[in-house]
Amino acid sequence: MALAARLGGAVVNADAMQCYRELRVLTARPSVADEAAVPHFLYGVRAAAEPADAAWWRRAVLEVLERVERPILCGGTGMYLAALLKGIADVPAPGEAARAEARGLLAELGAVGLHGRLMEVDPETAGRLKAGDSQRVARAWEVWRGTGKGLAYWQQQGSAGLTGWTCRMVLVDPPRQVLRDAIAARFEGMLAAGAVDEVRGLVALGLPADLPIMRAHGVPELAAYLRGEILLPEAAARAILATQQYTKRQRTWFAHQKLVGGADMQTIHARIDGSAQLSESFWSDLVNFVSC
Repeated sequence: MALAARLGGAVVNADAMQCYRELRVLTARPSVADEAAVPHFLYGVRAAAEPADAAWWRRAVLEVLERVERPILCGGTGMYLAALLKGIADVPAPGEAARAEARGLLAELGAVGLHGRLMEVDPETAGRLKAGDSQRVARAWEVWRGTGKGLAYWQQQGSAGLTGWTCRMVLVDPPRQVLRDAIAARFEGMLAAGAVDEVRGLVALGLPADLPIMRAHGVPELAAYLRGEILLPEAAARAILATQQYTKRQRTWFAHQKLVGGADMQTIHARIDGSAQLSESFWSDLVNFVSC
């Protein structure tokens, strides 16, 4: 936000869960006051029942880029950033009927059984998937059923990477223990801010358990608490652990990716201390880095 104010830019969401309306607290979405202070885009724009994915997000961001001169993409969903910078297959929406059929067959046949069905109609895609990967197998089935072509076909039609922009990548990389402590403190703050009631409202919608929003960190754990299966301290401990494990995978993913490169793209790594504040010297370097 400070960078956007300094540069006359706008903050653009690059977090897969902050796009949903129903989870402001549990996804640490910017507050109403934050959104009023500087322009924000793609926060809270998607209904829980409407699955967001990298292809949808890329299309939405490209529309934002047509109107914003200095976009500051903020968020750690690496697949989304890679989709924007490197390109991605733009798979047509399969439709709710195809999704419902995939969910029904998955419940009836199991992942292995549905994989066998997929092998009969779309062997190219099925051959790339593990038979037990229920999420990807169901996704492949709904794409084949809804579009008439397999997921492998659409992936071969990938779009080009981002052109016409100079990109600066900043990876905020705090020490591991600092990050772990911050995650625990943040979740306790979320509970105090009403996370349980937020999940109660989400559960009341009766949405399918395989929707992305139902897997947001804290949702499965607090939902289990609301069902009376575990106590709140246990739910909090599980949610904190799940988030810590995710950030470990996140760090590994970014360490092995080359999202930017070439003469017009640079990368800088930022390490912050326990106060989560950037030093004055780093702040100056950061402004110069993204402004050049």
